[in-house]
Amino acid sequence: MTSFLVLGGAHLDRRVALQDQARLGASNPGRWQAEPGGASLNAARTLARLGNTVRMVSVRGGDRAGEAVAEAAEEAGIIDMAQVFLDRATPTYSAVLDDKGDLVIGVADMDLYDHFTLRQLSRKSIREALAASDHILCDANLPEATLTALAARASEAAKPLSAIAISPAKIGRLSGALPALSVLFLNEAEANTLIGGKDPRAWPDEIRALGLKGAVITRGARPLLAVGGAEVFEISPPRTDDVSDVTGAGDALCAATLDALGRGQSFADAVRAGIAAALITVRSRAAAPSDMTSDVVATTVALVPQPVFLT
Repeated sequence: MTSFLVLGGAHLDRRVALQDQARLGASNPGRWQAEPGGASLNAARTLARLGNTVRMVSVRGGDRAGEAVAEAAEEAGIIDMAQVFLDRATPTYSAVLDDKGDLVIGVADMDLYDHFTLRQLSRKSIREALAASDHILCDANLPEATLTALAARASEAAKPLSAIAISPAKIGRLSGALPALSVLFLNEAEANTLIGGKDPRAWPDEIRALGLKGAVITRGARPLLAVGGAEVFEISPPRTDDVSDVTGAGDALCAATLDALGRGQSFADAVRAGIAAALITVRSRAAAPSDMTSDVVATTVALVPQPVFLT
């Protein structure tokens, strides 16, 4: 069991699943769903359900959405250390998914995260939580200055720090933290923004040039690319015809990978566990499935192909 400190997004997710192919500029039949989400909250719930001790720090408003986030954290067994702004609204993320479950467009109303300032990191409870944790996880919903300071404090405390990129628009916030990261989890669009749209064959060298110790880059249905130390490998995601919703898949991949690393597995085996957790998630309508357990992940890993090492 690993002790994690998670800092980042915990808000309300609103998603609409279209019944047919998306038609822009027109009315589309679909079904709305709302649930607590956010990359860090999704990852934290998965980490907790896999048997880890999880403390989470975020900011939220004093509204019903904030109460729902708090209830979701409690249900998953997370130690909730959020700062509540009673006079503000909890952030929201609204997404439109096509009839295949893939994202058409997403809208993030996240201004409250700008209040996650350096002062938050100075709270005694957070300093103590950092000292008590084995691994720290953050996401790029936080301000750049906060992420840079968090990276410095993690390095000073000799604590491994990993991060979720969130989006092409936000990945730049991690620029000052990159050399401190053990693993950065990102998708192809975010990688293109970070690296400058270069040929994917150049990504491993570019990732190392940025000072990153490790990175896991998802590419939809195409092989995932992972870089860890001297190792570079690809893993093809399992084919599945029962995709329900892709929301949270990357967060589950991150959480299960870090969980497996905490259990002493190799980087390649840990990424395979992450892919298994992502597969479980896309088959569910929930962004953080409540049935995500170590046994379920271990069973699902059998569906994940072995890595193909490129170096």
